[in-house]
Amino acid sequence: MPLKLTFDTNGDPAKVLYITAYDMPIPSEKEVLIQTIAAPVNPVDINVVQGKYIFNFEQVGFEGVGRVIKTGKGVKNFKIGHHVVPTVYAGTWRTHFTLHEDNLLRIPKDMDIALAATFYVNPVTVYAMLKDFIKLEPGDTVIQNGANSACGVIVIQMCKTWGINTVNVVRDRPNINELKQFLKDLGATYVLTEKEIKETNIFKTGQLDMPSLGLNCIGGDLANNILRHLKDEGVLVTYGGMSLEPIKVSTTPLVFKNIKIEGFNVTRWVNKERNVVKLPAIYKDIIDMIMNGDLKAPPHVFVNFMDYKKALSSVLTKNGMVGSKYILDFRTPPKM
Repeated sequence: MPLKLTFDTNGDPAKVLYITAYDMPIPSEKEVLIQTIAAPVNPVDINVVQGKYIFNFEQVGFEGVGRVIKTGKGVKNFKIGHHVVPTVYAGTWRTHFTLHEDNLLRIPKDMDIALAATFYVNPVTVYAMLKDFIKLEPGDTVIQNGANSACGVIVIQMCKTWGINTVNVVRDRPNINELKQFLKDLGATYVLTEKEIKETNIFKTGQLDMPSLGLNCIGGDLANNILRHLKDEGVLVTYGGMSLEPIKVSTTPLVFKNIKIEGFNVTRWVNKERNVVKLPAIYKDIIDMIMNGDLKAPPHVFVNFMDYKKALSSVLTKNGMVGSKYILDFRTPPKM
């Protein structure tokens, strides 16, 4: 019996979400029936349940990985047994779902499940931000806050693959040296705490070129801490606001350095006609990086689908949002 996580009214996900049974979906023409293998809990999913997201979805779950178990009439690109990931918001917090074959991407069966489940949102977000706002060359520098977040660790690894330096800002914590070493092992050039980034002289002394691109997922003063280090004509891209604090920008970087302030949302980006043609090449590049070992999964925890409240209780804390990625695991068939 298929099961899904659903809600009747917006609110606290831990309170309004519940598991219920539903009829097995039947794929229509050009549709594929997918059995879910794993699906992450992303901040956007929490926002959907809370009613804070700009788009409305009846079923929760942006991304995930599944197995094709049935195909509708006319399906050409998928066969039973293929592993696939959705390329649209698919409502993956359920055991079974159907999608048009145009909204699916086939991935290698031997791809790591955690990487497959988190393939779409964060890797595509990072790839687009690194490629779309400013032309980066090997030897250039990118600076980011939230560097140990799911997106942050991908920024480090993609930049390392492309020969780009990264300055990575993280919160101070008891195990800060351990975290710094973890990020350096992934390829980080520098890892600095929020206090250290205010005091650093690595750019003034020429140890590293000033960054041309800044990535902000925190907001507030922590956004300004990276903005102030950007070179002339640099770009600050905001793709999240974990601090829930607004960005207050002084006139100096705008008037005297011509810094640009941009925002990014992956759903809006992929829906633009000029970007649609880029997606096949982007997907291939990301798959190649994963299969070559250049892109590793972010720190993650698998949680059995039936224990979803455990995942929600972790993600809804600040530490959960910027620490491990929680992934709902469907590999043990859920039962009511």
